[in-house]
Amino acid sequence: MKESRERKNGAILSYVSIILNTFIQLLYLPFLINKLGDSEYGVYSIVASIMGYLVIMDFGFGDAIVMYTAKYKEQGKIEEEKKLHGMFLLIFSVIGVIAFVLGLIISLNANNIFHSSMTTNEINVMRVLLLILAFNLAITFPFSVYGSIISAYERFTFRKIISILNSILQPLIMIPLLFWGYKSIVLTIVITLLNIFVLVSNWYYCRKKLKIKIKYYGFDFKLFREIITYSFYIFLNIIVDKINWGTDQFVLGIVSGTFAVTLYSIASRLNEMFIKLSSAISGVLFPKISKMVAANVSDERLSEEFIKTGRLQFIVIFLMSSGLVLFGKEFFILWVGQEYVNAYYIALILILPLSVPLIQNVGITILQAKNLHKFRSLLYLAVAIFNIILSVPLAKMYGGVGAAIGTAISLIVGNIVIINIYYYKKAKLNICLFWKNIFSMVIPIMPLIVIMIILMNVIKLSGMFKILIFGSVYTVGYCFIIYFFSMNTYEKTIFDRLLIKFKLKKV
Repeated sequence: MKESRERKNGAILSYVSIILNTFIQLLYLPFLINKLGDSEYGVYSIVASIMGYLVIMDFGFGDAIVMYTAKYKEQGKIEEEKKLHGMFLLIFSVIGVIAFVLGLIISLNANNIFHSSMTTNEINVMRVLLLILAFNLAITFPFSVYGSIISAYERFTFRKIISILNSILQPLIMIPLLFWGYKSIVLTIVITLLNIFVLVSNWYYCRKKLKIKIKYYGFDFKLFREIITYSFYIFLNIIVDKINWGTDQFVLGIVSGTFAVTLYSIASRLNEMFIKLSSAISGVLFPKISKMVAANVSDERLSEEFIKTGRLQFIVIFLMSSGLVLFGKEFFILWVGQEYVNAYYIALILILPLSVPLIQNVGITILQAKNLHKFRSLLYLAVAIFNIILSVPLAKMYGGVGAAIGTAISLIVGNIVIINIYYYKKAKLNICLFWKNIFSMVIPIMPLIVIMIILMNVIKLSGMFKILIFGSVYTVGYCFIIYFFSMNTYEKTIFDRLLIKFKLKKV
């Protein structure tokens, strides 16, 4: 019961964190761009993209720690669990050192890579940022073991509270510093210090609450080979994600300059919010799914979990994506200014095709738990290479919009069409029933969308007033239709409990 409560609290706190982060970004990002300027913010975004590639040196081991810890805990194998933790603390310590060295090498060679599209000052700033973030990674890797252990023990409440606190502290510290004239270097130092706070908090929680003190008990090569086989294809997935969401900014930095990177980065922020919305549920379900697979539950039971979670994710994702279509352009103009309006089109191109795999995120968890993620990883790697081949010439011709089109085409081919066939054929998930459920939820909402389009053309409003009035009408209408015409009993129960929890409905 405690683990079930932790999963529910974890999902709720994830959404609280995402909503909070969304409001913070809405207020903080335009201010940050204004204070840093297009040039320095573009440099900061490129560095963040480069560091994203070094993060993949996790090699998928983080997920492996969660899965094997959850499995050993379920089976009562205490000694195996201790050996696992000690082994990976050593492995991640070595990886941390390698990541720092690679960051140093990239920093020293920044001029050779970006000399054609950046000024000398931009390259000098980039070098310093790369060194700071390389140090950040060097300490993050070994300490990440503790975060994985907390997830495996399904103590999601603690992790989410720390995450929320981190989200609040960053702008609270940075806004005064930006007013005083400090730039991206100080911003990166603050991010590093807050990350250290999170890492130390995880370490302390493991020692004091979970009573876990990691020691090295020797290197189990047989177990390591088994984990490498499992993690390799997760690692490929991570590479694919970085190619899909990081390469465009890197390519634009080379062929188009820092302003194009800034435009794409603004759109990417919204894209990240959508991804986090879906991972809020699937992330807390990974230990549960791993236990279900270890217990040899039926494919029908896993399909039920897949459909149940997909329906919940659809309710949130479809509200956001349809809202982006209806009100997104005015929102972007108000948010970051008319000169960045192309960021709206980039966001639209990225988010609409992304919405489908986002509502199916728990399918990835099921594939990993069933050790069926090899095909998905190889498929997505091929699609990611296809993405690069498309995006480079399109970025040269159409800037950020062109790069986004290349990514969108890749998403449709790999992440929607082919993977759904694989879910059905190999994972034995009932995809036909899944889409029957989703379409049954979409149909009642379509008349509302048509009505909103007509109203916005008849009643001429603009700016913030338009977003507030029409956005409120659409949200209320959406919730009403979803509750009475789309939700099943289980979903209504969850919705009612949330209303009761937040004192919006009596028991």
